[in-house]
Amino acid sequence: MKETRISFKKNIRKYGMLIALIAIMLLFGFLTKGILFKPMNISNLIQQNAYVLILAIGMLLVILTGNVDLSVGSVVAFIGAISAVFMIQWGMPVWISVILSLLIGGLVGAFQGFFIAYLNIPPFIVTLAGMLIFRGLTMVILKGQTLGPFDRSFQAIASGFIPSGKIGGLNIVSIVIGIILSIIYIILNFNDRQKKIEYKFKVPSMGVEILKIVLVILAINWLTYSLAAYKGLPIVLIILALLIMIYSFITNRTIAGRHIYALGGNAKAAKLSGIKTENVLFWVYVNMGVLAALAGLVVAGRLNAATPKAGTGFELDAIAACYIGGASASGGVGTVTGAIIGGLVMGVLNNGMSILGIGVDWQQAIKGLVLLAAVTFDVYTKSKSRPQ
Repeated sequence: MKETRISFKKNIRKYGMLIALIAIMLLFGFLTKGILFKPMNISNLIQQNAYVLILAIGMLLVILTGNVDLSVGSVVAFIGAISAVFMIQWGMPVWISVILSLLIGGLVGAFQGFFIAYLNIPPFIVTLAGMLIFRGLTMVILKGQTLGPFDRSFQAIASGFIPSGKIGGLNIVSIVIGIILSIIYIILNFNDRQKKIEYKFKVPSMGVEILKIVLVILAINWLTYSLAAYKGLPIVLIILALLIMIYSFITNRTIAGRHIYALGGNAKAAKLSGIKTENVLFWVYVNMGVLAALAGLVVAGRLNAATPKAGTGFELDAIAACYIGGASASGGVGTVTGAIIGGLVMGVLNNGMSILGIGVDWQQAIKGLVLLAAVTFDVYTKSKSRPQ
């Protein structure tokens, strides 16, 4: 079959933020004299930023519909408080507490989704109200105090590692998983390419495809090797990997995913084509509530306590991750992978600047500039790609 190739410029636009992430990592690796790339720091980087990446996945679906959720930071704190009450005050088993917390997160999302989808109240107003409601309820539940500590099995969600023996100082499970993931990636990538060629979609040249595969495989195995040299794979990384695979599949391969993109692209056209747009919007917010609850559990487990101030500013981190990763504020454009890359850009900036001893005030200013630059770059490249 004849290949329809994507131009070099379009490849640069498509992988622009990934290239930027690599450049930022190399820059901070140099400035920190290699500390950024030490196995212990790589592990800490993953665990410290897991909540942003989880929230970014949920926020991406919301942004794809052309909306936003300002309440997720407060929901993170609220669920952390609820889980602390279940486990510490009421003595409930960890697994039951986790399931109940996720269900409550879903109900929070349904509560907000109902007003947004079925009563047509602007999402900004509903989720702003949610931010105030659930922050206030957190204060009520915790009575303004910190509640902890949690059981070690619960802490393991955020701070634990996959147990394994070591060979030559390396965690063998991490190495094996890196090899398996590399093989799976190669198979899936070539299968996807063949299908695109078969249906006459545009594909990158074989040289670009091979270069991409080699770089991804190197990145996977470098990551798993670095983690193997420390304590192995963090449990939260396994959770993140599963979420990325599940939501990438949903957004790329399912009818529900197509409906979300259609709603964000043109809500009126989507409704006229038979899509139940109210239901789509409702379930997007339910999903956001569940993922915010999961992020709340991760944060509580890492802090080993539920605090009234937990989650402050998290909604801004999640939104910034999506926009940096290429999502459009008007909806209909964005990918799960892009949101993850955006979250990692923010995480590497935080980590690198902290290692260099840069103050929090300057960190905030620099992150704001990066967000503005990323959105400007996205707008510029899209304007250049439009036919004149």
